[in-house]
Amino acid sequence: MTKLNVNTLAKLAKALGHPARIRIVQLLVDRQSCIGGDIVEEIGLAQSTVSEHLRILKASGVITGEIEHPRICYSLNPATLSELADWLDNAVRQAATQDQDCSIPDRMRSHD
Repeated sequence: MTKLNVNTLAKLAKALGHPARIRIVQLLVDRQSCIGGDIVEEIGLAQSTVSEHLRILKASGVITGEIEHPRICYSLNPATLSELADWLDNAVRQAATQDQDCSIPDRMRSHD
């Protein structure tokens, strides 16, 4: 399992932190891939708005964009989503087995 660093995890969380971007991801889950113009039509937002959301998702690694001139075909990036799923699965397993106290694990302490 690849460990996500804090900055990468924050970037992914930010990318998934908007309802329109979640709708785009869900659309790509349902269709596997989609041309940018079809995403605009399906989501119902202005093209410039959808383009910005696609840019953020692509920059975070959540999606990829393949140029099929003159269009771009977007799809989910399974490697990134798998790393995120592994991290979340690990967090859930650890939370389920840990005592619920407020102590800070050594790995989370700042090392000045």
